[in-house]
Amino acid sequence: MSGATSTAAASAGPAATETRAAATQTNAAGPLADTSGTASAAAAAAATETAKRTVTEALSRLAAGSPKPATAQVTEALTGAGIAPAALEVSQSRTPTGLEADAIEAAVLQGQDCVIGQVRDGAVTVTVLPVLASGKCFVGS
Repeated sequence: MSGATSTAAASAGPAATETRAAATQTNAAGPLADTSGTASAAAAAAATETAKRTVTEALSRLAAGSPKPATAQVTEALTGAGIAPAALEVSQSRTPTGLEADAIEAAVLQGQDCVIGQVRDGAVTVTVLPVLASGKCFVGS
């Protein structure tokens, strides 16, 4: 112990020493579980990174063969890559007036994150944003 620590322990009295001894005995059985959330946060970050990589790879393969893919093609590419349909949202490839959309976007809900991928003229961009208050990644239906 350092001088400051031993002085503090001595001035704290016998009750403090007994409390520290009891804590040491309780901890002597082995390492305690990490209750700080660090492990679960690391697992969530790893899952998001895996989803981001999956979305990037699947959309890149799709865009290489179809620079302006349709909604169904994006859905098929991502579910074929292992994305659960329930976690997937895909924008429409056509406007309500029947025009081709400039870009198509897909979102994968991963915990508290949304992995958002966009295909525009064969170029793929993927980013991670927080989930909306609605629990979804896209606004609207």
